[in-house]
Amino acid sequence: QVQLVESGGGLVQAGGSLRLSCAASGRTLGRYSVAWFRQAPGKEREFAAVIGWVGGNTFYADSVKGRFTISRANAKDTVFLQMNSLKPEDTAVYYCAAGPFLRLTSRADEYNYWGQGTQVTVAS
Repeated sequence: QVQLVESGGGLVQAGGSLRLSCAASGRTLGRYSVAWFRQAPGKEREFAAVIGWVGGNTFYADSVKGRFTISRANAKDTVFLQMNSLKPEDTAVYYCAAGPFLRLTSRADEYNYWGQGTQVTVAS
């Protein structure tokens, strides 16, 4: 079992930055692909970014590409999401998710483990 805990959310002005962290316990993340998803009020959960465990390959949703950067510190079993140039439409609860596979997938139903989420609010 893998337990995931997100942190780093908060309130920020449009154009500002936040860095989210996803810390794992119970099992190392070293052989998992880890993704960030987000869910805004009244909307479906959507994919934001994913990082693989081989070579740190990454894939981003078009809506965040060029503004968000996903990275991982395997020695600390932690994955980060650096979010720059934030927009009000980035307001959502952000979740990290992990799956024991190599591929980079944006499908939420493929991930086995999920955190509780952290709220990000971007004020205009």
